[in-house]
Amino acid sequence: MPKLERSEWYDLARDMNWHFKYVKEEEVFPEELSNSYGIPTEAWWTWDEPYKVTYREYVRNQSVKDTSVYSVKAAIARSELFKHVDPGWKSAIIAHYGAIAIPEYLASIGEARMARFGRAAAWRNMALYGTLDETRHGQIQVFFPYGLLEHTPQFDWALKTFHTNEWGAIAARHLFDDMFTANDAVSTAIQLTFVFETGFTNLQFLGMAADAMHVGDVEFGALISSIQTDEARHAQQGEPTLKIFLQHGKKEEVQRLIDIMFWRSWRIFALLTGLSMDYYTPMEYRSMSFKEFMEEWIIKQFMDQFRDFGTDFPWYWDIFLDELDWYHHAIHLGVWFWRPTVWWNPDAGVSPEEREWLEAKYPGWNDNFGVWWDTITENVRRGEIEKTLPQTFPVVCNICQIPIVTPADPKKRHVAPYTLDYEGRRYQFCSEPCKWIFETNPARYAGHMSIIDRFLAGHIQPPTVEGALAYMGLTPDVMGKDATDYAWAFEQDGAESAAA
Repeated sequence: MPKLERSEWYDLARDMNWHFKYVKEEEVFPEELSNSYGIPTEAWWTWDEPYKVTYREYVRNQSVKDTSVYSVKAAIARSELFKHVDPGWKSAIIAHYGAIAIPEYLASIGEARMARFGRAAAWRNMALYGTLDETRHGQIQVFFPYGLLEHTPQFDWALKTFHTNEWGAIAARHLFDDMFTANDAVSTAIQLTFVFETGFTNLQFLGMAADAMHVGDVEFGALISSIQTDEARHAQQGEPTLKIFLQHGKKEEVQRLIDIMFWRSWRIFALLTGLSMDYYTPMEYRSMSFKEFMEEWIIKQFMDQFRDFGTDFPWYWDIFLDELDWYHHAIHLGVWFWRPTVWWNPDAGVSPEEREWLEAKYPGWNDNFGVWWDTITENVRRGEIEKTLPQTFPVVCNICQIPIVTPADPKKRHVAPYTLDYEGRRYQFCSEPCKWIFETNPARYAGHMSIIDRFLAGHIQPPTVEGALAYMGLTPDVMGKDATDYAWAFEQDGAESAAA
């Protein structure tokens, strides 16, 4: 049998679209799962992604990746390398595994929905590979931390987090349900693959892989690199979907999808990546601040895409740019103070050297945040650790599910939570964009209870900090502690002595 060249058969095998004779279009592609947004069927058949691959090529490439990554893991397992990794970096990867491993499995649901209900055969073909990718990402990011359980039971939360009511788990579930597990195929292509993967996680994984190698965590670096190359491919589903929206006069609809998910992605990104880059990564390996990373990689890419495609900046762009200077610092302060409520050990990251770096990267950091850390430092030095631990809980946003933080100066920014009364219930929001997201589709978001709503409704018994920690599944062996056992609080004494 003669063997055809790839170019002779690929397009035919990939673009098998047809009109249905025995069933109606809406039966094959129900709006609840597919959602054509009023765009004609034939228009979707022009869908064309730039990254083309055959099944044979896909299997061969994935086999090479797995062989390489698991070989690195096997080699590292025989060494003592992980024991010598900086404690802050350990916290960063424990937080990563707990927040990302199971969502990778959940992303396979979104990819599978596109593989069945995507509006073009070429799209369904690409989404099938995405489904396999996300299944692999979930499996490998559960397996790798399993091999590290001997170091700390916190690694068990790679599998456990999403099966608990820990507040971070609730926040992540709320986001990912909105983005892909409870979304239609077309909206998922825009919100998951264009906004979240192309604009955020793909670039984040590049940075994390480089940082891991610098820190000496070769195992995690190899793992993240292998995942990023998959993300770069299946993230290409977003752009051709966006182009079809715009070609058929659906700019308003696609702009709304982008604006909603950009803000929601920013919130979770600031929580995970912002803390890791500016506080958990060792000083000597910080190539840039979180703000610099956002400006150089995330913002620049989105600005180029908005210009190239003819979409607008999200209406809240100025609010977003303002938050780059303070939001993740405020979240970090809160996470460290409420450290028993998370499954990793937050690194304060405020030694004299680190504070000098933070002030240089974020002028005014000492005036806005250093003053709080001054009081915390004094309490630690006096051995009054109980003053650095929570006695109650903060108000939580009813969209992002993250504790509400605002700057202290009401002349510069809105301080009080934004509120909305809907069907007899008052909802609280951390920001104007989160309130706007709720208002775009209140039926989608109303009724969900944040961790604080559950506390006030009596779902958490006893209604105490201890009762809430038990409700969240946090036991003394895994609940967060200071990553360095407060060593940072005593470094100043040495510095002052040396200066004297």
